[in-house]
Amino acid sequence: MNLVLVGYRGTGKSTVAHLLGEALGRPVVSLDEEIVRTAGCSIPELVKARGWAHFRDLEEELCRRWGKEEGRVLDCGGGVVECGANFESLRRNGRVFWLRASVPTIVSRIGGDTERPSLTGTKSFTEEVEEVLARRTPLYQRLAHLAVDTDGRSVEETAAEIERDFRAAEAH
Repeated sequence: MNLVLVGYRGTGKSTVAHLLGEALGRPVVSLDEEIVRTAGCSIPELVKARGWAHFRDLEEELCRRWGKEEGRVLDCGGGVVECGANFESLRRNGRVFWLRASVPTIVSRIGGDTERPSLTGTKSFTEEVEEVLARRTPLYQRLAHLAVDTDGRSVEETAAEIERDFRAAEAH
C-alpha cells in the first residue's frame, strides 16, 4: 500500500513525506518534482508555455503511473483533486491523508513562494487561497481516508499521527 499525502500548498506535505519515508523505510515520490522532470522545466514555465490544462494532464498521467505502484510515500501537488480520475488512481493502492491548515496559516507559510503561478490571476494572495481552498475542501474530504490538522503542530507531530494510522491500516 502507498501512503498518499494531499492538501493545499503550505500544509507541510513535502516535509512530512520525507519524515514518513525515513520512518517507514519507503521511497518518497513528489508528483510536482516528477512533473518538472518530465516537462524539463519549472512549473511556472510549464504553465506559462502550455497552460494549466497541460499541467493537469501530466499530473493525471503520473497519478495513474504511481498509483499502480506499492510501497511508496506519494507527495501530491495541492491541485491533484482538480481531476476526478486521480481519486481512483491514488486510492487504488493507497491510504490518503489530507493535511489541513487554516487560511492564515497557509498564507504565513507560503506568502513568498514564487514557484507556483497564480491560480486565479486577479485576486490578492489571501483571496486566492480562500477561494481555491473553498473549492477544493469538499474534494479533499471525498478523496482522503483521514484528515490531519497541521495548524499549531510540528511536522514531527503530524508525521507521527499519520504513521500511527498508516501502520494500523496496514496491519488490517
